[in-house]
Amino acid sequence: MQSPTPLTPAAPAGVPASAPIVLATLNAKFIHASLGLRCLLANMDRHGGAGLRAQTALREFVIQQRPTQIVEDLLALKPRVIGLGIYIWNVVETTQVLRLLKALRPDIKVVLGGPEVSFETESQEICRLADHVVTGWGDVSFPKLCRALLDGPQPLMKVIAGEQPPLDALAYPYSEYTDDDIAKRLLYVEASRGCPFKCEFCLSSLDKTAWAFDLDAFMTEMAALYARGARNFKFVDRTFNLKVEHSVRILQFFLDRMQVAGGVPDLFVHFEVVPDSLPDRLKELIVQFPAGSLQFEVGVQSFNPEVQQRISRKQDNTKTADNLRWLVTQSQAHVHADLIFGLPGETLDSFAAGFDRLYALRPHEIQFGILKRLRGTPITRHTADFAMVYDPQTPYTILQNSTIDFATLQRIQRFARYWDMVANSGRFMRARTLLLEGTEALPVAAFEAFLNFSDWLWATTGKTHEFAYEKLVDLLFAYLSTERCLPPALVRDALLADYQASGARGKPACLAEALQAIAQPLTPAGEARAQRQGRHVNQGQGDGSPHARG
Repeated sequence: MQSPTPLTPAAPAGVPASAPIVLATLNAKFIHASLGLRCLLANMDRHGGAGLRAQTALREFVIQQRPTQIVEDLLALKPRVIGLGIYIWNVVETTQVLRLLKALRPDIKVVLGGPEVSFETESQEICRLADHVVTGWGDVSFPKLCRALLDGPQPLMKVIAGEQPPLDALAYPYSEYTDDDIAKRLLYVEASRGCPFKCEFCLSSLDKTAWAFDLDAFMTEMAALYARGARNFKFVDRTFNLKVEHSVRILQFFLDRMQVAGGVPDLFVHFEVVPDSLPDRLKELIVQFPAGSLQFEVGVQSFNPEVQQRISRKQDNTKTADNLRWLVTQSQAHVHADLIFGLPGETLDSFAAGFDRLYALRPHEIQFGILKRLRGTPITRHTADFAMVYDPQTPYTILQNSTIDFATLQRIQRFARYWDMVANSGRFMRARTLLLEGTEALPVAAFEAFLNFSDWLWATTGKTHEFAYEKLVDLLFAYLSTERCLPPALVRDALLADYQASGARGKPACLAEALQAIAQPLTPAGEARAQRQGRHVNQGQGDGSPHARG
């Protein structure tokens, strides 16, 4: 987050300083702009009646803000109705906000919506505190409820099942992004909703299918965003490449507008893709995207066929591997591949085999997730058979099961944290190769190698956060040269190259002498969006060296 940017953005142009209805949520970071709230805002007039949009204000906060500050800002708008978007990452903080609101102004009607309160409402304190809860889709039901709350008759039901209309009955939300949003924030867009797959750990498994928005109308909206200066698009579609004709047209739209200056593209687009479906028509377009412009999140989750079948996940593992290999070697797309640890029946050994198989395919990042019991997901059907024990507090992470004990899961939690900090950061590309692959004389398996490092790092430091970069350099040097017995000069050379490439200007103890003789290069300007990604891409192009949803 840029320091001059206020945590609470100014109200959109035309929105009054006070409003009878306030839509609000707590985002994880300022850079995130809530698509869900903007979908509700865009449909206030269409489904709540003329004039309701003008009576509605949108306010976004971040979870790091004090609840009292958030409540002060909300009450300053003199609302009669407050709608709050609830997600797994903000339910604890929003519950504190709601407690304060009800203590100070019990007359204000508070309406909750979002995936975290769409299931198991009877067991949640935040739902008990609220006046109404809209479960599922809120685009139609929330505006209707607001009209009733303002003008009557007062609704009798507390929990209201959201009405799911055909997509062409909905107004698009993209004009609700302000110029400030476009300039400073990540813009979420959706060409489709839903998912045809049934992966039991994912809320999308409850959908019967995927529904596509009218493509002509959607592309008109994208063109309008682009004309306003939008250059950063994150598609939230669960299965972007499910309908090839749509995917081709969307990719071509961005290719036609791509500008590259000084080797840096002006557009960045993120998609979540089905891993075992990558037809030639898509490949022909993907290869045309320059480095730093295209990112794919590829949900592998598990390579274990028995586990895949158990959780109703249909995936051709051979095609998945082939497509990942093609993306990494034949395109310049940045590839995030997702794995989930703790699925029912998965053992440490079987997961390690899948991890090593994925690592060998060289995705730029492996996004290592721990299984979470999201409210409403069918994964709960395995609780008894596999002795699944979940943390009762968000984010409901698995604590142990019949094949993985608590102590092992704690080790893997640390592994995941350290993996993101070291392997995914892009700051240790050469040292990462030594750590995960060793040398020709001393080869190692990637998962076992990093688990050993993770155990050592925990035993040595006793912490998983707040590591200075320079401290990490020294720790890697100590581990690789003493615990792994690699030649100190080899380790130092790898860390020195990584440190220089990072643009850092401190002096790790292990590199002090070498750095005294070398002028430190500055990190190039203009790479705020793609510094981490660029480190992965540049390494992949240089010497070939080699992180949940369904």
